[in-house]
Amino acid sequence: MGRKTALRLVETRTLSRGQWLEVRKGGIGSSDAAAAVGLNPYKSQLELWLEKTGRAAGSEDSPGMDSPMYWGTLLEPYVAQAYQQKTNRRVRKVNAVLQHPTFPFMLANIDREIVGVPGVQVLECKTAGEFGSRLWKDGVPEYVQLQVQHQLAVTGKDAADVAVLLCGQQLEIHRIARDEDVIARLIVLETRFWECVENDTPPAADGSESSARALRELYQGNDTSLDFTGDERLGQAFDALIAAKAELEAKEHETEQLKQAIQQAMGDASTAHFAHGVVTFKRSKDGTTLDTKRLAAEQPAIAAQYTVTRPGSRRFVLSRSSDN
Repeated sequence: MGRKTALRLVETRTLSRGQWLEVRKGGIGSSDAAAAVGLNPYKSQLELWLEKTGRAAGSEDSPGMDSPMYWGTLLEPYVAQAYQQKTNRRVRKVNAVLQHPTFPFMLANIDREIVGVPGVQVLECKTAGEFGSRLWKDGVPEYVQLQVQHQLAVTGKDAADVAVLLCGQQLEIHRIARDEDVIARLIVLETRFWECVENDTPPAADGSESSARALRELYQGNDTSLDFTGDERLGQAFDALIAAKAELEAKEHETEQLKQAIQQAMGDASTAHFAHGVVTFKRSKDGTTLDTKRLAAEQPAIAAQYTVTRPGSRRFVLSRSSDN
């Protein structure tokens, strides 16, 4: 319907991983889309901002074998091959980073292009292990849907198939049609995020572990002191945090009392059955540990050879004023 086709920003056949990551840093890729709009369960806007502004330590390292990203990349060709066998459709690699013709910060590096099928043109290959497969029980997770809508926005295509290999043995194929309303909203929100990158202004933390990691990396701490006594907004946040902490401590105490009541009633038993569930209370196997204090005292030279410096961490401590 008169849509412009994507621009081929960079050919990827001869790019090293470092060069490819540098290109990705110059815009929002499809795998960044959900994080850029605050809807990725694994990565916050703040952590993505750290990566795009070059502040994320180790962001250019290749993922290790314990990373889902490593296995996703390794198995991508096999998922694409299985898709071809299951659907009798032909696919091919694009070998380029694509760029939106109107919004240059919107990039896409699609897994495969589907050839000769009028109804669907893009193939996204996914893998999911035992934990990740739970997110697929009701269909394509939201963050993957946003990734695909971003791809359709950049390429101008009508639909995409998502082929996901669940637990290494079950292939599912889901069709995602282009949704103009979602794409319009994506463009607005991604534009706001990219303005944060260009203006070097961090987006707000969202309470996730991803944001906590980003804050630890972004702010290392020093000996300065700030006076927020006149800041009404931050003052309200402090008071609410104090109240929430007190409520949480009370709930934790109540929880511990209830748990101990059941433990005491169980005695040495390892399992207890209730009307609405089961409790297990088992002893773990004995383990071993290194007596580092004794080693340092009796063999200081050997201990020194294997002693490494561990960077200190910042502790967040709340203290209520004495006059409250």
